[in-house]
Amino acid sequence: MAEATLRLSRGYAGNPISGLLSGKKERWNIALDGRVVGQLAYEETVEVSLAPGHHSLRVGQGRHLSARRSFDVAEGEVVSYRCHGPRYPPVFLAGAIKPDLWIALRRE
Repeated sequence: MAEATLRLSRGYAGNPISGLLSGKKERWNIALDGRVVGQLAYEETVEVSLAPGHHSLRVGQGRHLSARRSFDVAEGEVVSYRCHGPRYPPVFLAGAIKPDLWIALRRE
């Protein structure tokens, strides 16, 4: 079976207060196509093998979630995403009201 790779990195949110409030110590689940395929710790990079095609990705734990991101990947291709907790006070408030705003998940 042909394979592709998803590379996911979790970085620093940008300020010490957000680091404390964003669950620095908690491991975030990596959900690929609605199924948890691994976990991601603070300042860690994880690679997951997947079949070529269309996929959806979501990262989070409990009420700390990212929005769902869809992507296409070809055979042998590496798709990279980077995520982090909230950086600014307005995002803390927005994430408390709408949990899928808590984690920023961006394709690199």
